[in-house]
Amino acid sequence: MASVFKRGGSKAKGPWYAAWYDHQGRRKTSCTRTTDKASATRIANKFEAEAALRRDGVIDATMDSIGRQSQRTIKEHLLDFKSKLQAGNRTAKHIRSTVSFVEAIAEHADFHTAADISADGVNRYAGKLRDEGRAARTISAHLSAMTAFTKWLAAHHKLPRDPLQSVKKPNPQTDRRHKRRMLLPDEWQCLEAATRIAGERFGMEASERLTLYRTAIQTGLRSGELRSLTRGGLYLDGEQPFITCKAESTKNRKDARLYIQTNLARELAVMIATKSPQAPIFKLPHETNVARMLRDDLSDARKAWLSEAKHDPDERLQREQSDFLSPTNHEGEQFDFHCLRHTCGAWLAMTGVHPKTVQTVMRHSAITLTMDTYGHLFPGQEADAVGRLQSMMKPVQSEAWQSTGTDDLSTSEVAVAQRQAQRASFKTAQSGAIGCDGLENEAAAGESRKPLQIADLSDPMQENASTDASSGGGIRTPDTRIMIPLL
Repeated sequence: MASVFKRGGSKAKGPWYAAWYDHQGRRKTSCTRTTDKASATRIANKFEAEAALRRDGVIDATMDSIGRQSQRTIKEHLLDFKSKLQAGNRTAKHIRSTVSFVEAIAEHADFHTAADISADGVNRYAGKLRDEGRAARTISAHLSAMTAFTKWLAAHHKLPRDPLQSVKKPNPQTDRRHKRRMLLPDEWQCLEAATRIAGERFGMEASERLTLYRTAIQTGLRSGELRSLTRGGLYLDGEQPFITCKAESTKNRKDARLYIQTNLARELAVMIATKSPQAPIFKLPHETNVARMLRDDLSDARKAWLSEAKHDPDERLQREQSDFLSPTNHEGEQFDFHCLRHTCGAWLAMTGVHPKTVQTVMRHSAITLTMDTYGHLFPGQEADAVGRLQSMMKPVQSEAWQSTGTDDLSTSEVAVAQRQAQRASFKTAQSGAIGCDGLENEAAAGESRKPLQIADLSDPMQENASTDASSGGGIRTPDTRIMIPLL
């Protein structure tokens, strides 16, 4: 039975406390927030009655717990959700952006508790971003954060169901505002020459920047992944040198091994000669200046390329109108540091590397992502494949068939002539076949044997055909001596 008591005795000041046993038999205590003993007793009896209903199955304890969790504030749930992301080894940047997106949607849609979350409020927020001119990729990122949050609430029994199951995210491919372009091989030659003679930029020497660019193109590593590389992750002495990147620094949270060319391995060996094993390889500037550094080197390369035609006005005008070494090409594709990774995958595809190998080097989660990104760059084989169908569509034309004129033949006669040509081709192929041991011995004894003839099942049977017991129960046609299986 439920009971009431005061801390410090019944004569002590303060509210009464209720004590009872819940449906699982555990003792519970709760403050009644009243100094009146009769009122406290009624509250305690209420707690005891609810526990009895749950014990008897009248009240679903699970749904009751979900109801209490749904009334907690979104900020309280976000603390637990953030802990879940941290336990999942998510990056600090991903956690910050996810929490900020959820908070922005909750503030705009006036969501205070988890039970307040609705698809209509989230869709209104998406419409607001669309009216502001935000890209589909940005809208999709906000919605992905919110849907991940509600899916977690439902999975951990904090909501009875996911309220955002009907929310549809826009396709980022239909409204991409920032398209990256690859670096052309000729552009790389100019960029390499211009960077080699340039001075220091953003705290990096020209030789270090050039090695950084080469490493990014050969490995496809991202800016953050390159920043995390240490001397201990380089294996440059083997026959095939490679670089390793730890799982905590990669996007897919898996260890990566990237092979490099021997000349780049020699450059890296010189750079790390005086560094400690845990020292970073590259002294990269702030993440906001990495792309600016590359664009400055690209700008110097374009200026040098334009100056080569200063004595030829027509050539100079043609080069100025070209998008060669330009940060934005004629198709609106922009160039930033991540484009060096894009260049890695594009060059691999252009050299004819198998798509699965490109997927492995680029560390894509699915082959569809590789094909969607670089599929148009793989050497085309469609025309050659269609051309090969011609040999399959031609009828069989052996010498026997070619010697048969078809101009004056009916359709059935043409079919018979074609079958005869096919049989002639089959006989020719059988002439080079290897016989069985018994037949070879028979031929060695000097006995000649006739080649086996193949009968077409569509040929008419002879009326005087008879059954030969020695032939295994088949039907023998005396004219051709062909064995035809019983149908």
